[in-house]
Amino acid sequence: MTTTTPRAAQAAHERPPRVLGLRDVVLFNMVAVIGLRWLATAAKAGPGTLALWILAALLFFIPQGLAVLALSARFPSEGGIYTWTRETLGEGHGFLCGWCYWINNVLYYPNLLISTAVIATWVVGKGESGLADNRAYVLTATLLALWVAVGVNVIGAGRGKWLQNFGALGTYIPATILVIVGVTAAITGPPANPITRASLTPHLDNLASLNLWASIAFAFTGLELSSAMGDEVHDPARTMPRAVLISAPLIAAAYVLGSAAMLWLVPSDQVNLTAGFIQGIAIGAGRIGSGLAWVSVLCAALYTIGNIGGVGAWLAGPARVAFVIGLDRYFPRAFGKLHPKYGTPYVAMVVPAVLASILLGISLLGKGTTVERAYLILLDTQILLYFIPYLYLFVSFLLQFAAGRPATAPTADGRERVGSRVPGGRPVALVCGVSGLLMTAFAMVLAGLPPEGGEQAVLFLAKVLGGAGVFVLIGGLLYWRGRRAARA
Repeated sequence: MTTTTPRAAQAAHERPPRVLGLRDVVLFNMVAVIGLRWLATAAKAGPGTLALWILAALLFFIPQGLAVLALSARFPSEGGIYTWTRETLGEGHGFLCGWCYWINNVLYYPNLLISTAVIATWVVGKGESGLADNRAYVLTATLLALWVAVGVNVIGAGRGKWLQNFGALGTYIPATILVIVGVTAAITGPPANPITRASLTPHLDNLASLNLWASIAFAFTGLELSSAMGDEVHDPARTMPRAVLISAPLIAAAYVLGSAAMLWLVPSDQVNLTAGFIQGIAIGAGRIGSGLAWVSVLCAALYTIGNIGGVGAWLAGPARVAFVIGLDRYFPRAFGKLHPKYGTPYVAMVVPAVLASILLGISLLGKGTTVERAYLILLDTQILLYFIPYLYLFVSFLLQFAAGRPATAPTADGRERVGSRVPGGRPVALVCGVSGLLMTAFAMVLAGLPPEGGEQAVLFLAKVLGGAGVFVLIGGLLYWRGRRAARA
């Protein structure tokens, strides 16, 4: 189902300039997806997580990459996952997908920024000093990082891309160093954890293990983010699929090899969940020579830059989704405005930054209060909301490529564009689409189940589902308002 929207009337001079090349999109994908904090989570659970990484790559990451590769070639315009859903299922589903994608990231920024502030304490040698528990420091550091990312991206994607590019390097260099010191340790000494057939076998017979599998699978999410900036990419129909093919193996290698290095270097029961990869690098560098203590400090500094770049990526991408929704008149018209000087959707970036700043204050200043508990429920709600666009991603992929739709699809501006063909044809598209869809649905079920049982589990489930329902209702009201305004 294809619809015509106010986007079709957008004049050429209103479009953002094309400033992103293949290198920029590859690095954008890497900084959007890779989270080194997942290495500590995996290592804490033991060697069995290596098999989980491989399973998640096969059942979720490869299907996700194939779906993004194909859909970004068929619909290479601004809006990404929102545009794909709108062009496949219509405006209503498109809006729900775009709304959930945008609002869940507003809830996600505080979590990522607080992690950044904690890791930054290791740069100045205060990692074990308790500085990370100082609310004044954390609030100041997080707000500074957030608004630096906003400012850099508002002044243009041509400049903002460098924040994301350096962020990708700041993430991948520490991962590479961790793998190098891990390989060195494997050559020179025994593993910190027993590496046997039994220890490498994942145990999925309890809720904690199932939750870990879902967490590892969704550590791979984010390949679709750069597609939201399609109008700012040179030759997007070719560049974005090629970027997926280049970045996806690098991402998978960072997770699998990084986790293996952690397991060889640090006993699972001693892994620091907050700064585990720094811990692994420090141990590995110390085994090589006492004069390499500076390596862990360097990696902490690089990771801080990497996280700020990640914030920039998750500001820039969802802002383009909100920008296109604004063009379609379902968000207030200001969201569809470009900055008169820099040509960026500045309102769509400033508004979520303001909301995230408020949530940061709530999360940090409300410690030990009902306000803090409400914020924690919001975080669990954010996870559930994030899965909704992924359902749409795989449904759109299945309908476009497994259901035999023609290889050309009209875009929102009325042109015909040749879509990519899935390697292996419809059977491969069907298998990958169904696998990704089932993994997404599985993770959504797990997102509503807390580790504890009894009445607390029921209350938790009610709060998370209720929170998600409230956000969906707000989105429904915005959609109704937009439809009503369009009729008027």
